[in-house]
Amino acid sequence: MTKHALVVRGGWDGHMPVETTDLFIPFLEANGFTVRVEDSPAVYADEPFMDTVDLIVQINTMSTIEPAELAGLQRAVLNGAGLAGWHGGIADAYRNSADYLHMIGGQFAHHAGKDPAERTGEQSDNYIPYTVRITEYGRTHPITAGIDDFDLVSEQYWVLSDEYNDVLATTTQSVRPWDAWNRPVTAPAIWTRQWGEGRVFVSAPGHRLEIVESRPVRTIIERGLLWAAR
Repeated sequence: MTKHALVVRGGWDGHMPVETTDLFIPFLEANGFTVRVEDSPAVYADEPFMDTVDLIVQINTMSTIEPAELAGLQRAVLNGAGLAGWHGGIADAYRNSADYLHMIGGQFAHHAGKDPAERTGEQSDNYIPYTVRITEYGRTHPITAGIDDFDLVSEQYWVLSDEYNDVLATTTQSVRPWDAWNRPVTAPAIWTRQWGEGRVFVSAPGHRLEIVESRPVRTIIERGLLWAAR
């Protein structure tokens, strides 16, 4: 039976919403999905259409969402549509909506930068080496089973989260002389969340195309999309 995926993309161009989602559209099609692409959350308010959607892939950093759009998104997920995304496209979207943040389960708060003396004013000021560590739970979950801890040089997301998340991987922010915090902080890097009948999948790694193309990030996202879908 054909499944239906909706890709909602936009927001800050620095996260390459078009290029990163384009990478996964052929994968979805190869796995039996028809794919509709929209450049704003306005489609969420289209109740008859949203009733047909099995998977929502959202990469829409910051931006805003209107009450009717949020209500439509919530209704779709509560009724069983999956919601998946990566990095700021899902964990730093719609800062104006506490209800959206509640559903996602994690909100971007910070990404640590390089030594201030090394910064040049470019995005790369926030690219630092860090490790994504698979949790014990993650080692048995279909999204991350068989994947070992891995290293990245990219934005390391510090997210505010809660214990309702099923955390598949974490990352620990160390303490440097120029930082405000005085002990290491561990935050979820990859997590899932059951919301009503729907499944939510979030990968904090995914800053730009080169990160979502890399292994094992690409494998994790591909598995996450399939896992989240109705």
